[in-house]
Amino acid sequence: MRYAEKITHSPAARATAAALLALALGLTASPALAAPPTGVATKTPGTHPTATDTTSTRPTATDTTGTHPAGTQTAGGPLDRYYNQRLAWGSCRESPDDTVGGDLDKAGVQCADVTVPLDYAAPRGRTITVAISRLKATDTRHRVGAILLNNGGPGGTALESPPHIREAMKEVGSRYDIIGFDPRFVGRSTPLDCGWPVSFTWFSAGAGQAGFDRQVALSKGLAEKCRATNASVLPHVTTRNTARDMDVIRGALGERKISYLGYSYGTYLGTVYTQMFPGRYDRMVLDGAVAPGDYGPRLLKGTVGENDRALAAWAAWAADRHAAYGLGRTRAAVLATVDRVMARAARAPLTIGTVPEVFRVDDTHIPMFLFMGIADDTDRSRASLAEQVSVLAEAAKGRPATPSPEFKEMLRFALSGADSPTGSAQMAIICGDVPAQRDPEVYWRDIERTRAAHPLFGPLTENIGPCSFWNAPRENPTRVRHDAPALIVAATGDPRTTYRSSVTLHGQLPSSRLLTLKGANRHAVYGEYGNACVDTKVNRYLATGRLPSKDEVCAK
Repeated sequence: MRYAEKITHSPAARATAAALLALALGLTASPALAAPPTGVATKTPGTHPTATDTTSTRPTATDTTGTHPAGTQTAGGPLDRYYNQRLAWGSCRESPDDTVGGDLDKAGVQCADVTVPLDYAAPRGRTITVAISRLKATDTRHRVGAILLNNGGPGGTALESPPHIREAMKEVGSRYDIIGFDPRFVGRSTPLDCGWPVSFTWFSAGAGQAGFDRQVALSKGLAEKCRATNASVLPHVTTRNTARDMDVIRGALGERKISYLGYSYGTYLGTVYTQMFPGRYDRMVLDGAVAPGDYGPRLLKGTVGENDRALAAWAAWAADRHAAYGLGRTRAAVLATVDRVMARAARAPLTIGTVPEVFRVDDTHIPMFLFMGIADDTDRSRASLAEQVSVLAEAAKGRPATPSPEFKEMLRFALSGADSPTGSAQMAIICGDVPAQRDPEVYWRDIERTRAAHPLFGPLTENIGPCSFWNAPRENPTRVRHDAPALIVAATGDPRTTYRSSVTLHGQLPSSRLLTLKGANRHAVYGEYGNACVDTKVNRYLATGRLPSKDEVCAK
């Protein structure tokens, strides 16, 4: 990284924080720990189009470039230096103890920084860097092009992902340059740190008014800290600007079109790119899709039913393993254990851990830990959640409760400011696109309305957050105005980005196809879940560029 505000904590700590952010929202992102690039690689300059989406209230990425209708840039445009920059490809290792960067080096991945304007309406002003990685195609005779990766979050990294995606793509992977990137202000890109006392903000309102009032105060304080430390930057932390950065990356790579694989929030980012830069993308895979109309500060609103069902399915799994976890012999008994833990935590915080690291966990925290654990219905993920609930149950009985190393990292991430930059960037992205409801009473009424039917997850999915105290976005949200032939992948029981949202996006993009995984409570499927049917169909599309003739279905 080449800026004064470099993150100073260890690569291991950053790795854990990024992984926990992914876990928190049920994503597939894993930590990006690459090195500042060295050396120079030559490339063929790319061209860039006019951003044709008309929802902006300010100049778009190419409003000031003087482009011809065909999309070729006239000489001397203010974005020339970004689109035509030379990338200095080099090692991905950031320091001697950067094991992730070292592994990328061993896998043949190279890393570089792409310079982009902070404000695309003032391209001659302040610049920032976006960190990217590249695993080059080995089958150059049949090369398709470059495919750009985004793991969601928002705020998830993907710099580390090319080797994993190459493996998931099987034979077709050798035909692509696989490009990971950390979006602006994420991971190894120019960072954003508001100096928060927590690294995560998705808490519940708890069992009553007192918990909600604490959440209002916390959210207001977090927003004020961001304004105090980063007021000049926050207006430019938006999905539309990240899409503009993607197009600069495309041009800097010398590609006329770029393919894309996005998970969760990454599907929204991909959709925004298709609307702003039609004609500049090739093959599009959107896994766990968010319809643009569903994206905003209340990102979890409307997911309570899916989360209740996923928790019930986990409880049935845990009941079958009562001998291992002691949570109850039936699904109802396991859920009753969860209820008892919640009731006890509402009376007084539970004590987890021992000196020197002790955590106080109350009823605003526990729903978030459960929410983290149920976005994946594999045995490994369910076992991890069962171990955590066992620890919480012991603490609720007043017994010593020692968390596993994984649970301790989760507690540290959620309840301290150990990785404030991660939470700061995520929230800035979420608050940057769509104005939030600003009246706390609206949130409280919604919480109370859902509490009877959904006492655990209603106060979480309806809760207030920092966006309610954020400055209003400078651009209008992106709306779908152009068709896009994408492959949308969705699981019917996805508790994060619901299957309904994928169906909605499919309807908005008539040329798209929907690949459904039936019966899975899983967020993010391709290359992650191990479903051969889904992986084969996605790889066929990536190999041929031809979408299926009709929507398709795979069984769990």
